Amino acid sequence: MSNTEPDAGTDGDADAQPIGIYSDYVCPFCYLGRESLAQYQNERDERLRIDWYPFDLRADKRRPDGTIDHSVDDGKDEDYFEQAKENVERLQDEYGVEMSLALSREIDSLPAQVASFYVKESYPYEQWLAFDEAILDALWQDERDIGDADVLADLAADVDLDPAEIRETVDDEQWHERVTERFDAARREGVTGVPTFTYGEYAARGAVPPEHLRRLVEGR
Repeated sequence: MSNTEPDAGTDGDADAQPIGIYSDYVCPFCYLGRESLAQYQNERDERLRIDWYPFDLRADKRRPDGTIDHSVDDGKDEDYFEQAKENVERLQDEYGVEMSLALSREIDSLPAQVASFYVKESYPYEQWLAFDEAILDALWQDERDIGDADVLADLAADVDLDPAEIRETVDDEQWHERVTERFDAARREGVTGVPTFTYGEYAARGAVPPEHLRRLVEGR
């Protein structure tokens, strides 16, 4: 994944509205959307801060132990997933992205979302962004289980976070509740699918190309 972190010594354009992103780590279109954003960011003199909002794609399929129950009828049959796979492959070619789809349907992203939200709320932006990108690349590039607390702890160590702190957070009921509140808030705000990009009062849904993000932000 292309790095979206601002250049050293900057924190993005401090006066600019952040670009909001509602997403779930296990959504391939979210990964592709971030690549599109990275390509747009690379066109800019000052990179936009990302304001990330977690969204739960697994809510109706999650068993108590965190495994995914594919027998639950969510209206998405094998034809749907085959069409989605074709769309992912098309966007991979369009954006020049290599990614693995091997694990994404089996993994529960809730632990990763809890850990990431904790870091976002507790640490400087650049450190959250590094952790966020490490989670994305771990799943989509390295085929690692981001639902595993040990994996998240390893990723935390790689970006100078305390691995033990991240393990504790993944099991912390209060942080689970805060993330669940964010899931509920996203739906109240009218978000029904991801990725959804927002800028001010405007929004764009899907892994839209960089020029669409430019229009969203710049109006041109």
